[in-house]
Amino acid sequence: MRSAPTILHLDMDAFFAQAEQASKPSLRGKAVIVGGLGPRGVVATASYEARVFGVHSAMPMAQARRLAPNAAYLVPRFGFYRSISEQVMGLLRALSPLVEPLSLDEAFVDLEAGGAAWDADSARLAGIRLRADIRAVTGLTGSVGLAASKMLAKIASEQAKPDGLVLIEPGTERALLGPMSVRTLPGVGPATGDHLRRAGIHTVDELAEAGEDELVRLLGKAHGQALYAMALAHDERPVVAEREAKSVSVEDTYDVDIHDRLRVGLEVQRLADRCVRRLRGAGLSGRTIVLKVRRYDFSTLTRSETLRGPTDDPAVVREAAARLLDSVDTTGGVRLLGVGVSGLADYTQEDLFAQAAGAHMDGPEEEAADEPAPEQSAPAERHWPAGHDVRHTEHGHGWVQGSGLGRVTVRFETPDSEPGRVRTFRVDDPDLEPADPLPLVRRRPDAAASPGVTGSIEATGSTEVTGRTEATDSASSVAGGIRPA
Repeated sequence: MRSAPTILHLDMDAFFAQAEQASKPSLRGKAVIVGGLGPRGVVATASYEARVFGVHSAMPMAQARRLAPNAAYLVPRFGFYRSISEQVMGLLRALSPLVEPLSLDEAFVDLEAGGAAWDADSARLAGIRLRADIRAVTGLTGSVGLAASKMLAKIASEQAKPDGLVLIEPGTERALLGPMSVRTLPGVGPATGDHLRRAGIHTVDELAEAGEDELVRLLGKAHGQALYAMALAHDERPVVAEREAKSVSVEDTYDVDIHDRLRVGLEVQRLADRCVRRLRGAGLSGRTIVLKVRRYDFSTLTRSETLRGPTDDPAVVREAAARLLDSVDTTGGVRLLGVGVSGLADYTQEDLFAQAAGAHMDGPEEEAADEPAPEQSAPAERHWPAGHDVRHTEHGHGWVQGSGLGRVTVRFETPDSEPGRVRTFRVDDPDLEPADPLPLVRRRPDAAASPGVTGSIEATGSTEVTGRTEATDSASSVAGGIRPA
């Protein structure tokens, strides 16, 4: 393991919820919960104000509503979050060629590989500048951890939350890790944690004291040896710039179990088309088609079929998924369906078109099949997801607070306005239409004249954080061997 703390871990603070608060002045400082709003929805992200009530990610939305009935509940806007993520990842890649994204809001950076840091002081300065740049470019905050390894850098960023920076000094790692729960270590999930607890092992110190032989006996050779090394603060995993995708998949969970076999088949076909669009968007093809079915009793079945060669043809994927569905009993009802493609490649095998019986359509015709059907004489009622952007010809830009019973309620405000007024319209009001999200940061008039971000970009609706780089609990951090920035 390197001696200098030049591995950086960035984790944006309550990313989805923070982005929503930044774009909606009326929600700043209030409990905001983003996720699926149906009966089986789950929380994707909860703001820190919502976490006070015990709400956390992956919690069933129904439970979140019981804990925080007065919170704002919003449907995710993934395109919006992805655009912000691309800005953040661009700042990280300006620091180093070795950037390993873990999700839209989280990544490792090898600062030494980019010449951005070589010791503790330069690493701390790079982290401070990164957080300032993220605020200037996106208007949002992120927490930064700096250490000599990926494992420790991630632990440091957790210590720094929210909106802070923590650096773990070389030589203090063992003292820091010792009292922590074994669940802190990578690879220790609920099952492994329970197994270790039954063996009387609760902390990292107890894990180290158990010894490598005992851990191998309990967990197997590979897992036992890896955890023992991490308990000693040894983590040799490098920052990997590009993670090769192993599969491409899509899935949907349904608010009400699907019993109609015909509808199940249609849903599988729709998911197959979505999967192929994602596959093509990544410039990939694949050989193995995978069908996932979660039934009414929560039992999950997975079926797969491997083709002669890789394909990105929708007809081939649809037919393979249909064949796989034939082998699954859905009589009792289906709560989740998914279609995936693995065995990825960056080329296709032309003769695979023949594998789909009657598949004579060329590429453009297949794409046309994905388009919505022509509008019928009696159009369906427009859907207005909570939290999504709209524009009214008279009142301007706003967002949906809620809808139902033929009405939609909109709050008219923008990221740089005061909290706006609320108005209610018919769902078919011709003056109301969906809109694209507005940027969270507006450029000043002199932006074009300045190549940098300082002085040329103005964050909206946020307070200055440049001087706030210490851990939330500095006393306990220093005692644990962490030096606040």
